[in-house]
Amino acid sequence: MMSPITPLKTWREQDETLLRIRLSAPKSNIIDAAMVAELAKAFAQQKQAFTASAQTKIRAILLDAEGPHFSFGASVEEHLPGQCVKMLKGFHTLLLQMLSLHLPILVVIRGQCLGGGLELACAGSRLFVSPEAKMGQPEIVLGVIAPAASCLLPLRVGQALAEDMLLSGRSLDAAEAKENGLIQVIAENPEASALNYFETHLKSKSASSMGFAQQAARIGLIGDVKRKLAAVEELYLNELMKTHDAIEGLNAFLEKRPPQWNNS
Repeated sequence: MMSPITPLKTWREQDETLLRIRLSAPKSNIIDAAMVAELAKAFAQQKQAFTASAQTKIRAILLDAEGPHFSFGASVEEHLPGQCVKMLKGFHTLLLQMLSLHLPILVVIRGQCLGGGLELACAGSRLFVSPEAKMGQPEIVLGVIAPAASCLLPLRVGQALAEDMLLSGRSLDAAEAKENGLIQVIAENPEASALNYFETHLKSKSASSMGFAQQAARIGLIGDVKRKLAAVEELYLNELMKTHDAIEGLNAFLEKRPPQWNNS
């Protein structure tokens, strides 16, 4: 009997001081319920380790993806009525879990990083990106919105560019993303760059003190994001998803046809 395919790979390296988490459903690495569940499990184990013992060796997490693209985004099928409540709430719980983790999360991005994939990356700490990478929130093209990005993007790029990305659905190339603070590093080998950053700046630090420093840096941030995310989630589930155009846009994408908007 074949073992079930897991959408995630995890391992430790750097003398057990770095936890690697890799999305493993190439080439699209869709963020679906199964992926969210595995990610939540991996991050929960690290939070439990920190609270259970100050002697944990892990200093940071490196999150990347298998294949040429980080992620094409969240599952469109799971955003249809009947599934979207569970999917959205589970994904937002994961992002809050990442934001409140007592560890820096280094994110390595290659290729396309779109929709829920970019929301996932924005819950990390420092983003390392290949020169050809593209990052965007194309949800509006499908007639829906990006709840988490509506809360997280303004923190990274400011309100004006966040609104530009959320309303136009356009993607940023690596240069524009770095210029505006969405990402921190552009490198031909972003994984090697992230590992070098870890070895140079994080590995020698106290794991316990690192955890408290990360917690201190985000005091106030978590509460603000949680409050805003709850409000946007309410807007999405109880208003947007009752409109014709939101359902039409999702169905049109799945049926590979142009949407027929009626503007309501």
